[in-house]
Amino acid sequence: MESTNLNEKRSGQKRQRSRSPVLPQRNIVGCRISHEWKEGNGLITQWKGTVLDQVPVNPSLYLVKYDGVDCVYGLELQTDDRVLSLKVLADKVTSQATDASLAHAIIGKAVAHRFEGEHGSKEEWRGMVLGQAPVLNSSFYMTYERDPVLYVYQVLDDFKEGDLRILEGFSDPPPLDINLELMHGLVGTQVGYTKGDGSRRVGMIIRQVEAKPTVFFVKFDNDSLIYVYHVVKKF
Repeated sequence: MESTNLNEKRSGQKRQRSRSPVLPQRNIVGCRISHEWKEGNGLITQWKGTVLDQVPVNPSLYLVKYDGVDCVYGLELQTDDRVLSLKVLADKVTSQATDASLAHAIIGKAVAHRFEGEHGSKEEWRGMVLGQAPVLNSSFYMTYERDPVLYVYQVLDDFKEGDLRILEGFSDPPPLDINLELMHGLVGTQVGYTKGDGSRRVGMIIRQVEAKPTVFFVKFDNDSLIYVYHVVKKF
């Protein structure tokens, strides 16, 4: 479950004018991209991935799945001065067919997902299947109790093989006293909370999970990851 994290090189420097050339105005969702990444005095690293989505409440923000990394990043690709030499690659993502019946069976469900660890041992992570990932049709958005960030996995084979199992009794609809109409209006809302050390964390609700209307994606300032929260519990 560990992944390379762009945030590990966070320097806290204020953003300046982008050093990456602005690409012509075009829809880059579904495109393969490459770029360099440099933060502060750190080394330049090379990244290649797929643009999964553009966030309607903040059109400069894109959700990106990088090669070899399981989590999803939220970056303002064309204005972030840490993104250098941004290029749209010639190779495009080709959609793959998905077993619709199996997808329907797991989306919105609380699950136990078994991962292979060191020396062939397996460990279960409790989480939720949030929906099919855009562009990567054979992949699914996932999140986990112990690490509530947004992940992308191809889980249908895991489901068939018993490495992903539905936790019965944990996938019930929200209580009737929750105002779902109010929930729909939360996208675009600024949110925040105080951490244990007294510092304040501020961000924005950027998306509602269709299969679970009380679950939302949150993008925090100065953090490239996308977090998944049950709003009724957290805010």
